[in-house]
Amino acid sequence: PGWLLSPAGRPYLDSILHKNQRKVFGLLERPVLPPALAVPTVTYKLFLAGRSGVGKTALVAWLGGTPAPPAHHETLGIEATPLFWPAKPRASGRPVLFQLHLWD
Repeated sequence: PGWLLSPAGRPYLDSILHKNQRKVFGLLERPVLPPALAVPTVTYKLFLAGRSGVGKTALVAWLGGTPAPPAHHETLGIEATPLFWPAKPRASGRPVLFQLHLWD
């Protein structure tokens, strides 16, 4: 669980943070890692659905490291937010970079 804060995991965490805030990546962008630390990227698309006003947009903003909207407004259509998260699965023991496309 503490792999990201270990010396081995810190470069991966630093690739997605800037001044202890999560970097915002565009739909076609990704974190830059040195060639020695290149890892496979695993992509998932997560679709959030639910009743109006329950906090789907606020959850996506919180996970993406951006401020949540101060007042409720209905999301028109679908907003896609890319989110990167490095992890080291126990089964493989090799780091991977998860690319999550959060659809709200």
